[in-house]
Amino acid sequence: MTTTLSMPAPGPQGLDIATLERLSAQARRHVLESVFTAGAGHIGGPLSATDILVHLYFNELNIDPANPRWEDRDRFILSKGHSSIGLYSVMAMRGYFPVSQLATFDAVDSLLQGHPCMKTLPGIDMSTGSLGQGLSPGLGMALAARKLDKTFHTWVMLGDGEIQEGQIWEACFVAGRYDVDNLTAILDYNGLPQFGWPDPNGYTREEKYDRPAEKFRAFGWHTVECDGHDHASIAAAIAAAKSTKGRPTCIIAHTIKGKGVSFMEGDFNWHAKSPTTDELAAAIDELTGDDDVEKAA
Repeated sequence: MTTTLSMPAPGPQGLDIATLERLSAQARRHVLESVFTAGAGHIGGPLSATDILVHLYFNELNIDPANPRWEDRDRFILSKGHSSIGLYSVMAMRGYFPVSQLATFDAVDSLLQGHPCMKTLPGIDMSTGSLGQGLSPGLGMALAARKLDKTFHTWVMLGDGEIQEGQIWEACFVAGRYDVDNLTAILDYNGLPQFGWPDPNGYTREEKYDRPAEKFRAFGWHTVECDGHDHASIAAAIAAAKSTKGRPTCIIAHTIKGKGVSFMEGDFNWHAKSPTTDELAAAIDELTGDDDVEKAA
């Protein structure tokens, strides 16, 4: 079955869960095809973040793809900038640029660079890539909204590897101190950083950053946990975040690295590598079969 979506349109789309699930499958397919075409890129992290990105861009963010610099838009920052192709895939499907442009990912003259760049691609609210640096500008945007009496909400997606950076916790301290309740962090908690330290047998595995909710609460944040691959669970977590007043919220989204492709799931080797032709075909067949969801041209 093919679902055709007439985009772009401003504001949240209010799509049903079945449509959101099909959009997630299509976005994952775009991630794989784009990395395959580029010959390089990240896969594991973008696939773990896909459902959250789809839910935000189609059912939550107050945005207008035809007017990406609209002053009152909600802001979104992908702090884990190496997962850019996941964001680009969803943005293309939402109408920011033609889906066909995904084929230029990571090319030297492309708008779709390996890390998001606000100077090249309209719709990117903050350039990211140096890990740990996305929450600070998100806090600044949220504080600016308060100062200017604006109603937009700021969302920042974090990776569970990058929250080992001290700048994250400096921003957490300030956000908690100033009760910035128009700021929500979403932690893509897939429990699988790229690797640990070298040893004679290759690389050890880095232990995941444990008990993140306790750590955010220690800095004065409200926390809520969800299944980051279940759209109903994501919706409930978002609603809880937006209804919380007087303090910022961190959503701990439990996810699986490489989600959607059985031979990639939970395998850190798929953190960043391009699939072969056969691997791509097998992955697409597993993800979508005969189902296809695409934005109307």
